[in-house]
Amino acid sequence: MKSLIQKDRFDEIVSKFKDIKPILVVGDVGIDKYTYGEVKRISPEAPVPVLEVTKEWLKLGLSANISDNLKALEVNSTLCAVVGDDQNANVFETLLEDSDLSTWGIVRCDQRPTVFKERVMTTNQQICRIDYENLDYISGDVENKIFARIQDLSSGHDSLILEDYAKGMLTEGLIQKLVKLYKEQKKLVACDPSRTTPPLFYKGITLLKPNRIEAELMVQSLGYKEKNIDKIASILIDKLELEKIVITLGSEGMALIDTKDDGKLKIIPTVANEVFDVSGAGDTAISLLVASLNAGATLEEAAWIGNCGAGVVVAKKGTATVNQKELADFHQKLLQSVK
Repeated sequence: MKSLIQKDRFDEIVSKFKDIKPILVVGDVGIDKYTYGEVKRISPEAPVPVLEVTKEWLKLGLSANISDNLKALEVNSTLCAVVGDDQNANVFETLLEDSDLSTWGIVRCDQRPTVFKERVMTTNQQICRIDYENLDYISGDVENKIFARIQDLSSGHDSLILEDYAKGMLTEGLIQKLVKLYKEQKKLVACDPSRTTPPLFYKGITLLKPNRIEAELMVQSLGYKEKNIDKIASILIDKLELEKIVITLGSEGMALIDTKDDGKLKIIPTVANEVFDVSGAGDTAISLLVASLNAGATLEEAAWIGNCGAGVVVAKKGTATVNQKELADFHQKLLQSVK
């Protein structure tokens, strides 16, 4: 790990997080409910386990976890998203307020429910997940409302994160209007894509952060049969007119190319010591990538910091965040391990 970012530079970048301009986060949002308990018997009604519930809790889910991550890192952000006009929308806005996050960018729509996901869990495993959602794209009227809201907020935000969970919020029209708006202002547009969204929706994005499976599916959709990660990255940069790409490779680390640097593929290894739950690791990675770039990091430095953050959260249960102390402690241990 000769390219591992050193302590002085790591500290210099992370210390600037609190001073960078707010980041605008746009994408599908919802509520994550966790129902936890013990299974001691099988139901007499059907051959299924009976969960004796001992604990339940609610968390901000989907793109809202990006803002939650940024808040934990002392980075200001505003979340722009569509929710239903229902009781869960009230709960969602309360969760935002409880996390000291703004509700200014939230648009209600009576044509769809607020996304709600319940995970039923025991100590050892997840028994099932129950989803309440509508996957249809938002209407033109709702798209115009959310774009107008983003326009109102964009002057106070230096960068944009698009978080696509394919729940209908990020239409091609909305993405392209946002790319045009932000690139005209020479601002960073980063995107965590969905594997089911047509890749050309993302044309013109500054930074794309797919995982390996998403990247392979995207090049297949563009008409290529390719497994080599270098070629996959190059195809996506060319066809989608990207400036930067970071492909997360799970246990193999991250692959990245910055066309504004030397344009060559670089691989940084994974740094996770223990993997308990991968939920939210991608959210943490893109939060740290964008925050670090805004704080003056190179793409490789930003990837190392994002890699460290992901290493922290995969050792936690459920959709998790990382704070600056946890990030610094993890990095320090990593430095000591390679001496």
